[in-house]
This record gives sequence, structure tokens and C-alpha cells, in this order.
Amino acid sequence: MTNTHSAIRVSEIFGPTIQGEGVLIGLPTVFIRTGGCDYRCSWCDSLHAVDKQFRHEWEMMSCEAVWQNVLALSGGRPLMVSLSGGNPAIQPFGALIKRGHDEGYQFALETQGSVVKEWFAELDVLILSPKPPSSQMTTNWAAIEACFQAAQDKPQVVLKLVVFDENDYAFAKQAAARFPRLPVYLQPGNHTPPRPGDEDASVDVDGIMKRMEWLVDSVTHDRWFEARVLPQLHVLLWGNKRGV
Repeated sequence: MTNTHSAIRVSEIFGPTIQGEGVLIGLPTVFIRTGGCDYRCSWCDSLHAVDKQFRHEWEMMSCEAVWQNVLALSGGRPLMVSLSGGNPAIQPFGALIKRGHDEGYQFALETQGSVVKEWFAELDVLILSPKPPSSQMTTNWAAIEACFQAAQDKPQVVLKLVVFDENDYAFAKQAAARFPRLPVYLQPGNHTPPRPGDEDASVDVDGIMKRMEWLVDSVTHDRWFEARVLPQLHVLLWGNKRGV
């Protein structure tokens, strides 16, 4: 029987495929997507890992069961493992990270920074992604600072911000000013997120690319030369399909 205190709530495990965004874009990766989130962003593109109506698809798995899935998918060859969600920081990943490190694997986690865990210091990459005004969520900057402190300068820590409009862009600049030591990655938002059960819906690529061009113009006009503007490569390649 799985110990519920150490079990990981999993929505899906898939890969290897490429990381589609942020600091690790293009890197072959196995993804562990967890179920459950303490946020409900208005444009969430992973509702199957957030919305409670999908709970019947989530599975409570032991660390060992999750690890055996990673080994099978990777063929036992070490690579990057991405912990995503939902909010993966809710889950007890410490033991899995240790197990993977012992066998040469690396781990990256992306979180909005609302939940702090001691095992953040064991990660290889920590992506802090505070949610902008368009998400209709409220950012707790003290919690994000606590996440940064929990990392103890051990993993690589970066900021990744989704931008839909001028308000989001101003928010991104505010976030960068709060954490001047951290590299900043900006991405145009996917403004046609899938409805639950409709992940195969078409994506407005032209709209996304227009927003991308606007972002490029904005950072260059403002001489914000420290920011990197990148698309969601997986969305351009595969739309909103799950498991890629």
C-alpha cells in the first residue's frame, strides 16, 4: 500500500520530449506532471492537472513507482526530469530527487512560488513563475522570496513570466526589479487555452506570434537587455495536446 504521506499525486508522466519553454527550452526531458494546484489562473493551459473534475485521472504513486516510470521512459539514460503541474511544489519530491541524483539524473521544477519546500535546495534548476494580473491571481512576494531563500544558492534559479498585455509587462518588470540577480525569461501567453476535455483545440498561432513580436519590440525599446523573449515551442509544434 502506498504511504499517503510520501506518495506523489501524478496527473501524467511522459517523454522524453523537448522542454518547450524557459531556460531549458529545447532540452530532451521527461516530465512528471502532478495533479492539484493552489491557484486557478484564468488562462491555465493545464486544466487536466488543476481542475478537480479530472481527479479520477490522477494517481497517488510511491516514489519508487514514479522512478520506475522515469527509468522506463528514459531507457535508463540520465537526462533532465521536469517537475510540473498544477503546482508541483505541493508534492513530496525530496526522496525522488535524491534517488535520481544517485543515478545521474537532473531535476527542474517550475512553480508560481506560493509553496516553499526545503528540498528546493536539492534541485538543479528552480523556475519561479509569479503569475501576472491577467491570471486574476494575487502574487505573494514574501512567499516567492522564501522560495528563493530555500534554494540556498544551490540550484540555478530563474524568473519566467507569461505576458499577455501591458499590465503583465509592467508586472514582469516589477518582478525583475525585485530579484535583480535572477535571469528573466518572458513568453507571450497562449491566449486560447484549452477547455477541460478539449486539449486538441486549435491554437491561434498568428495571435501568439503577434504578441511575441510586440514583446520583442517592448524590451528593445525599453533597453531591457537582460530579458530573454522566447515562445512556447511545444505550443507552436503541437498546440495544446497533452503528453508532449
